[in-house]
Amino acid sequence: MIWLELLIVLLFIFLGSKMGGIGIGYAGGAGVVVLTLLFGLEAGSVPVDVILIIMAVIAAIAAMQKAGGLDYLVHLSESVLRKNPKRVTFLGPTVTYFMTLLAGTGHTAYAALPVIVEVSKEGNVRPSKPLSISVVASQIAITASPISAAVVIFASFLEPFGISYLQLLAVAIPTTILACVVGAIVANRLGKPLSEDPVYQERLKAGLVKQKNAATNENTKEAKRSVLVFLVAIVIIVTYASLISKKVGLIESPPLARNQAIIAVMLLTATVIALVCKLKMSDIPNMSTFKSGMSAAICVLGVAWLGDTFVSNHIGEIKAAAGGMLNQYSWLLAVVLFFASMLLYSQAATTTALMPAALALGISPVAAIASFAAVSALFVLPTYPTLLAAVEMDDTGTTKIGKYVFNHSFIIPGIVTIAASVIFGFLIGGLIL
Repeated sequence: MIWLELLIVLLFIFLGSKMGGIGIGYAGGAGVVVLTLLFGLEAGSVPVDVILIIMAVIAAIAAMQKAGGLDYLVHLSESVLRKNPKRVTFLGPTVTYFMTLLAGTGHTAYAALPVIVEVSKEGNVRPSKPLSISVVASQIAITASPISAAVVIFASFLEPFGISYLQLLAVAIPTTILACVVGAIVANRLGKPLSEDPVYQERLKAGLVKQKNAATNENTKEAKRSVLVFLVAIVIIVTYASLISKKVGLIESPPLARNQAIIAVMLLTATVIALVCKLKMSDIPNMSTFKSGMSAAICVLGVAWLGDTFVSNHIGEIKAAAGGMLNQYSWLLAVVLFFASMLLYSQAATTTALMPAALALGISPVAAIASFAAVSALFVLPTYPTLLAAVEMDDTGTTKIGKYVFNHSFIIPGIVTIAASVIFGFLIGGLIL
């Protein structure tokens, strides 16, 4: 029956991916109904902490967006990019990486993509080069963000093994940064210069390429205040997590656990931004980050619940079948996470569904952390929102999806970046842990 049940899981994941967007969450819940009522499995655990963290972080991000904070960050990024248009392939992913690192969501990349396109055209750089690695950087940065749901839930899985939240970040941040550099080097070598590209020349003659847009100037007091409040909140969270960690142990009986602290501080941050910037509360749910973030929460709810329902009922069989191979070839975990995240479309959902099983199979914490970046293979199927946005915004026609589905502009930089992160993870993780 286990193979039939696995087929049911895969069918509902496939159905959800075909529905698109929030549909994978819907289909995940439907799969739980089938597994429990028709096959008699016990329902798995609902990833409550993950969902609440996503909701709280998105509440703060949406308030900052309404106050103009995201536009202000893009304005700062634009200033840096326009000063060095020839290096946009390296500066673009730097911008999207750190925006995601600070915000805990890759959806902040939307605001930076049109700027990257304009700067690329100014520097005669093929936009597909910076756009491809910038989208990948915005995805892989999730596995290094102090406030992303994927990092927080993974840290809770690692704590019983003596690995702290700060140790996870100490490995994840440098490995993903180095990997993005490698990915940018590779992306920079792909394709002809923009002026030599025949597709661009045809579109230019046809008047399909837009002229240079005026630089944005979103630097209101409210925007600056919202960004400052949010940055202070991140510092508070990381500091508090340090003080209550067993490694530091300065606060032995913390009033709030780490996950609770993140949720509380993010809601406090949203409150302060709303009051200081005098926001109209009814406008915040209409923000693009709010809509995409809440959709992500539903996706995680459905698909992670479905995955845990299957795994928790068959952990014994899974250990017997895969435990030995994964222990002998621990890098295979990265391959499993890579292909799982292609379908689950969420770093948090993939982490919640598979990491507990991997650790239960005896995978070492070092191998698990090194493989963590592989949950960011959301670029493989060319249907993820930020990927589609990059294709749509590139009016030069250089960023595209091939007719064979997988031969798109993002596949090579993405695979190289994740592979490099896994390799660096084993090297750096072995030194730090």
